[in-house]
Amino acid sequence: MEVLPKLIVFDLDLTLWPFRTDHCQRPFKLVSFGRIKDNDGNEYELYPEVLDILSELKKKNYTLAIASRIEDISTAYLLLIYFNISDFFKFKEIYPGSKIIHFKWLNLKSHIPYSQMIFFDDDKRNIHTVAKLGVHSYHLKDNKGISLENVRQIFNYNIIN
Repeated sequence: MEVLPKLIVFDLDLTLWPFRTDHCQRPFKLVSFGRIKDNDGNEYELYPEVLDILSELKKKNYTLAIASRIEDISTAYLLLIYFNISDFFKFKEIYPGSKIIHFKWLNLKSHIPYSQMIFFDDDKRNIHTVAKLGVHSYHLKDNKGISLENVRQIFNYNIIN
């Protein structure tokens, strides 16, 4: 990407965390910082480098957003709070439906053109859909989520030290 983005957008499931939100069973219990347990005893946490990535991007004054097609909206918001990452995101578009709608709202709310947005998602279908708008879209393969290496490769220099 030649021009620095003004808005960096992340999906949630299999992008920031290694599970599907709709499979979690509330209520949650905090096990330790960054780790929670659901009502069925399953433990959940973010991908290992997520906090570092979000902290560094925020420190460098990037505007961050979420675009996620999750059915269980309230659980997604609750997880953002439990994982202590909700405040990193200025915009949150979390509801079922097309990513096109998510990005149209992000564009309207932020006044940032699609060409100055970057999007990370594990789902190829979403990547292709959003790319048609002119958003720089990057597929995170193999359910490994976002990593410092992903971010560095995309920007062709150390956006994150």
